[in-house]
Amino acid sequence: MIQSIWGKLGGAGLGLALGGPIGALLGGVAGHMLIDREGAPFGKPPRDVLFTMGLVALAAKMAKADGVVVDVEVRAFEQIIEVPEGEHSKVQRLFELAMQTSDGFEAYARQIGEAFKDEPALLEDVIDGLFHIAKADEAVHEAEYAYLRDVATIFSFSETDFERIAARHVSRADDPYFILKADRSMGDDELKRHYRKLVAENHPDREIARGLPPEAIKIATERVATINAAWERIAAERNLR
Repeated sequence: MIQSIWGKLGGAGLGLALGGPIGALLGGVAGHMLIDREGAPFGKPPRDVLFTMGLVALAAKMAKADGVVVDVEVRAFEQIIEVPEGEHSKVQRLFELAMQTSDGFEAYARQIGEAFKDEPALLEDVIDGLFHIAKADEAVHEAEYAYLRDVATIFSFSETDFERIAARHVSRADDPYFILKADRSMGDDELKRHYRKLVAENHPDREIARGLPPEAIKIATERVATINAAWERIAAERNLR
């Protein structure tokens, strides 16, 4: 079982290892949390912690984008971030600390974008996770949508890529072909091969094999479910089995 980030927060040392604004945030958090020193991650690649802490920071900054921070957003955050039983107060504190930092969201996004520039699928996981939190109050507000677009731009996603990601989350007259990055002119066999390739590329097992944290695996699972739902709509239209 992959160790939760809460067991990996080894204090300022890990913050220094990460560096940048996310490292500074982690160093600040260490003074406010009861840390399990057993199994501290010194000497291990901190990419899973960077992923999770980056999502924390961007989610907290986004929570202020619509001018209102509500508890439902924190609960949605906990659905993405693996949190042990009874640790809600720590999550709440971490969320508050991230909101209060003087660094703007751009600094966090740039650090994440640079760290995972060769893994666009992982950056897409971050955007998916943020959309999940944004829609927790049953609406992605205009300011939140603009915020997410800005983060995607910093991650070097094109406008088309961003709209494709958004189509998985925002209620609209969406096109299942757009979600699958497919063309309506594709024949049935070609479309099936394309769909199967897309599922294989996004399958949670790939995240597990790469040693990514549970947070990334949850996001990938949700993404594959959306891809499957889009395929089912197309299959129904084409009378495919």
